[in-house]
Amino acid sequence: MGKKLMFGQKIMLDVGCGENKQEGFVGMDRRKVKGVDIVHDAEDFPWPLDDESCAVVSCRHLVEHIKPWLTIQFFDEAWRVLRDGGVMMIVTPYAGSFGFWQDPTHCNGFNEATFAYFDPEHPSGLYYIYKPKPWKVEHLSWSVVGNIEAVLRKRGKYGEDKKE
Repeated sequence: MGKKLMFGQKIMLDVGCGENKQEGFVGMDRRKVKGVDIVHDAEDFPWPLDDESCAVVSCRHLVEHIKPWLTIQFFDEAWRVLRDGGVMMIVTPYAGSFGFWQDPTHCNGFNEATFAYFDPEHPSGLYYIYKPKPWKVEHLSWSVVGNIEAVLRKRGKYGEDKKE
């Protein structure tokens, strides 16, 4: 791993951007293609970014490629690079949908219940099984034949919400 990148202001990070980096974002991908600013595999922890250096982490059609046994570490790493109160935005094919099974490299399914494991205040109580870094599930929308979209807000170290 190379040296960590430092940025004077909080950045918006597009993890796994490939050639489709969002405008105004810093792109990180394991492949050096057009638009990638940081060449780094998202499954290689830590990422070459300082703690709390990001305002937003975006993962569009990436988490379904993360090895299942690295899922908690992946979410914890996004939590580490986000400022308090920062958000992670996720778009992924709904687990078991045609879009999920279409790509033979998809190995990690997400549905609306998956995100309960990351929110200590979710009524399911599932957070306390793995106890990852705490998130607040702010938005979930899904279609069982399409995608699921989630917005998670970083909670403080002890689960408290941070106001912007």
